[in-house]
Amino acid sequence: MANAQLTSTITRFLRYMATERNASDLTIKAYREDLFGFTAWIQEGGGPTSTEALTPTHLRQFQAALQQADYARSTISRKLASLRSFFKFAMRDGVASTNPAKPLRNPRQSRKLPHVLSNDEVGRLLVAPPAHDVAGLRDRAILETMYSSGLRVSELVGLRDGDLDFGQGITRVRGKGRKERISPLGSYAIEAIRAYAARRCRSTEAEKLGQAAPVFVNRFGNILTTRSVGRMLDKYIAETGLDSRTSPHTLRHSFATHLLDRGADIRSVQELLGHKSLTTTQIYTHVSATNLRTIYEKAHPRAL
Repeated sequence: MANAQLTSTITRFLRYMATERNASDLTIKAYREDLFGFTAWIQEGGGPTSTEALTPTHLRQFQAALQQADYARSTISRKLASLRSFFKFAMRDGVASTNPAKPLRNPRQSRKLPHVLSNDEVGRLLVAPPAHDVAGLRDRAILETMYSSGLRVSELVGLRDGDLDFGQGITRVRGKGRKERISPLGSYAIEAIRAYAARRCRSTEAEKLGQAAPVFVNRFGNILTTRSVGRMLDKYIAETGLDSRTSPHTLRHSFATHLLDRGADIRSVQELLGHKSLTTTQIYTHVSATNLRTIYEKAHPRAL
């Protein structure tokens, strides 16, 4: 079992992130897994398990072990970021004099372009759910909303009735770090949500919530999980024969790329996506450039 001092410090850190930094449940879950995974690795190797005794060498060895275990570079970077935040807290808490994770450098990230659906492929996907039953109406409303607003799947399942403003064509979205933003709702999405809501059945508990009740529910009338949305999408991907790489996030990628393809300003797209950094949004300009090159090569008589 990990050293009691280290374990108690991690517990205080997680409580601090939840109550004072207002971190999301998913962020807290990631911190917990990263930090207790690190303590388990330290204990297994017989290393020190107090915050004061841990050094940059110990953390470099941990990073090397992650690389040897073939963890993705993004995962390693996240774990190192968790350790940096934790030791920064430990210094403030008076149980560490230095931050041994600070000198570590993240592995260089490979620039991987996101998978994006074409306009025709998006169209095929959006009409795949049947419109004659409640489940099909719900699925169509989910897909339309995700593509219309560029939502993360966690943001979609977190939508509440009170977040929707059909008159203005907007919805309030709770993004990463519980930050809120306003996203557009297109006419097709509004129509699909209304058609679903007219036949939707919710549990008694959900109905008691009023405007705080979830927009999208499962067959038992309770809030959907992100995993349920993923399974739903997989079904329609198989039915339509679309690329198996397609995931709920693909609709968000497609939303951003299609906006840029049609001349949208990149900073507007950044705001619509809820990206903190413009650098995160800029990857979609590379996707758009790739698409434009493909169109050019197909259309211009002297392109090749």
